[in-house]
Amino acid sequence: MKISNKQTIGEIVAQDYRTASVFQSHGIDFCCKGNRSIDEVCQSKNIAASDLLQELQTVAASQEKLAADYASWPLDLLADYVEKKHHRYVAQKSPELMQYLNKLCQVHGERHPELLEIRDEFAHVASELAEHMQKEEMILFPFVRTLATEQHPALPPFGSVENPIRMMMHEHTVEGDRLARISQLSSQYTAPQDGCTTYRVAFAMLKEFEEDLHLHIHLENNIMFPRAIALEKQQAN
Repeated sequence: MKISNKQTIGEIVAQDYRTASVFQSHGIDFCCKGNRSIDEVCQSKNIAASDLLQELQTVAASQEKLAADYASWPLDLLADYVEKKHHRYVAQKSPELMQYLNKLCQVHGERHPELLEIRDEFAHVASELAEHMQKEEMILFPFVRTLATEQHPALPPFGSVENPIRMMMHEHTVEGDRLARISQLSSQYTAPQDGCTTYRVAFAMLKEFEEDLHLHIHLENNIMFPRAIALEKQQAN
């Protein structure tokens, strides 16, 4: 796999998801802001592009097999996978995390007022993602499946598939920024010295939630959505 400093980070991760770990180690958002080039992110992070490229090439050259080559999956299978794995994860974990955060605010909120802001931010994330996922499952994903399985699908009420995709990508960015704010408020999910077991468990769950959302958004923004747009244009010709 040849990696260029002119490629976007979303393209690089779409080709080999193992490279995501390199971007994560440098605090580079590869999902919501995956349309930036290596040169752009290196300039913003004050990182030498040659060093980052070397790290990426090392990972890409590894003989370790990918657990899944998402880019090769049929489009309808990818939509099913995102819905059943990532949407279901968000739906199951959100209420559980809210219970933990409410408890932490009651017990530790006076000494750690940042918990109140973390809870409020996550409450927004949970609410907005629930609405967002419903729109995908009821409107966008059914049409993506139609594109994948029919040669000349009827024109949907929203016009081009680019219209709902544009809205979904904007919402991805908003919720990604909220989780980045939670990470900052929690010192990258590090419980304080006086934090109890619940504190550590809640922060570990938040970290896992953010990591899952990164993969979730990556699969949509960098693989599913570009392929759906390309397929729609191909079928129109």
